[in-house]
Amino acid sequence: MKNVDLEHPSVIPVEHWHALENGLIQCDLCPRECKLHEGQRGFCFVRGRKNDQMWLTSYGRSSGFCIDPIEKKPLNHFLPGSAVLSFGTAGCNLACKFCQNWDMSKARDMDRLLDQADPEALALAAKKHQCASVAYTYNDPVIFYEYAIDTAKACRAHGIKNVAVTAGYISEAPRKEFFEWMDAANIDLKAFNERFYEKLTGAKLQPVLDTIEYVANETDCWLELTTLLIPGENDSPSEIEAMSQWIIQHCGDEVPLHFTAYHPDYRMMDNPPTPKSTLEMARNIAMKAGLKYVYTGNVIHADGQATYCPNCQQKVIGRQYYEIYDWHLDHGKCANCQTPIAGVFEEQPGTWGNKRLPIKLTKE
Repeated sequence: MKNVDLEHPSVIPVEHWHALENGLIQCDLCPRECKLHEGQRGFCFVRGRKNDQMWLTSYGRSSGFCIDPIEKKPLNHFLPGSAVLSFGTAGCNLACKFCQNWDMSKARDMDRLLDQADPEALALAAKKHQCASVAYTYNDPVIFYEYAIDTAKACRAHGIKNVAVTAGYISEAPRKEFFEWMDAANIDLKAFNERFYEKLTGAKLQPVLDTIEYVANETDCWLELTTLLIPGENDSPSEIEAMSQWIIQHCGDEVPLHFTAYHPDYRMMDNPPTPKSTLEMARNIAMKAGLKYVYTGNVIHADGQATYCPNCQQKVIGRQYYEIYDWHLDHGKCANCQTPIAGVFEEQPGTWGNKRLPIKLTKE
């Protein structure tokens, strides 16, 4: 573990900040660039200033650990059917009014981080439970950057893959090291309009697009994208068309895109749930635009959960919820026409299925 505050072992000094001439210090981890007085915390709450140094206050502490199917992240083209050890901490650097994990991402009470595990313990737990990967998720791993990277290094040493589930709101310099240690990422492209980002997330769109383009073109990290469609906010056919065209032009036509259904939550309880027809419409638009792999989530939709060969249109992976029931891949190629299917595949899928298994690491 890194050097720590001996009175508070979860508090560690961090990099990616600099002093300003006016006596403030600026956090350089994400585009918010919080400027802090002594004793003040940043927008994310878990990073703050103490003794003229930036500190992370949640190192080695988690809101819980759980073994999930990898498809729940969602990742449909990265080791399908495998088990992934998922965990998060507290806080977030976005302010999404529709947050589906608000009890963790909006947490300001560090006492709710009852589970503890250093990076090596996490790697060993993943190995013990036969997880193919560890996912940094629930809240955004960008804000527990050092804890995520140290854990990723420990996992790599034990042959465990690393998965980031993130909004992609990270600055250019730290972005490079973060994704160097990630084997797969699902980046949340929340909308394709600036008004949505400013109004409903308190952030900006362009830094997210920069991150997506960087991961797609300059790393070996497998990339998938997710857009939660909210009625009346980001679900217009023209916006979905524009977003699909941007993905193709800047990232290629093989990046899987997931459209998921919104349900009223947090500070947007009055918005209606997303109709299944909206998800189907979005999927059709994206596929017509030229994206090869488009999925629907949070609804029962067999076609929207399955993977099809972009050449012969045969189903190569059939899914029911998060469980694989049909498999027609031959060394990562369509068994029917031998067209390569983009992704990271084993010869046979994993068998974890729909199970969700909470685990305790404190005493392991």
